[in-house]
Amino acid sequence: MNTSALPAALAEIVDDFQALTEPERLQLLLEFSQGLPELPERLQDHPELLEQVVECQTPLFLTIETEPADGGAPERVRLYFKAPKEAPTTRGFAGVLHEGLDGLSAAEILAVPDDMPEQLGLTRAITPLRMRGMTAMLGRIKRKVAASGSQHAPAQS
Repeated sequence: MNTSALPAALAEIVDDFQALTEPERLQLLLEFSQGLPELPERLQDHPELLEQVVECQTPLFLTIETEPADGGAPERVRLYFKAPKEAPTTRGFAGVLHEGLDGLSAAEILAVPDDMPEQLGLTRAITPLRMRGMTAMLGRIKRKVAASGSQHAPAQS
């Protein structure tokens, strides 16, 4: 599978999943769920700052913030997720997206192919509804990044 269209950190994650058998992929997804950072304090008491991804079976909320980068580089996008600990699949998907996209520029995030979740090789191990939830998470992140107006990305085809 060609991961050259992906940012380096995300391509590495996809390669890691691709190198495993399906049961091992589920275990790796569980590890990502355990590594999902908690919300910063400033967001914990303000649920109105987070947007629910209604396509997810589990209540998953996310938001983005942009921060300046050094030396005139494009702004960096920071991702924040809130997902219940008892929802390891949803948290795992959020963990993959956090590790693979957090800190990138808006243009880099907007260039991620919409079918990236399918590249993890989980489509047989996880229900279509859960896969749709991950695709929706990525789509929501990309919409929020585009709406933030900090990108200078070429138009998507």
